[in-house]
Amino acid sequence: QLQLVESGGGLVQPGGSLRLSCAASGFTLDYYAIGWFRQAPGKDSEWVSAISGSDGSTYYAASVKGRFTISRDNVKHTVYLQMNSLRPEDTAVYLCAAATDPLATIAPTQYDYWGQGIQVTVSS
Repeated sequence: QLQLVESGGGLVQPGGSLRLSCAASGFTLDYYAIGWFRQAPGKDSEWVSAISGSDGSTYYAASVKGRFTISRDNVKHTVYLQMNSLRPEDTAVYLCAAATDPLATIAPTQYDYWGQGIQVTVSS
């Protein structure tokens, strides 16, 4: 089965860092566009970041630009979201998604496969 699995979430203090990982079961992520989304309780999903499946271009929501970095490790077939300078408003369930369209970016409808989500909580 095609499945994405996130890892690396948890509880962190404001100003701290976490690195989320996204790995695939049943296929390689190397040539898919990968997006990260987040959803806080009672709120709609928010696009966070994406990396192209073709040229490796990266994209960020204004709310995280300069603090988060998306990257690929094609040896480990994993996509990472490094989150620095975390704020309480970053608290959410984070989901990675893969798109067969390598140019997928912002819209959830562009993505074909989704992970189950992982909790990130930023709190003192």
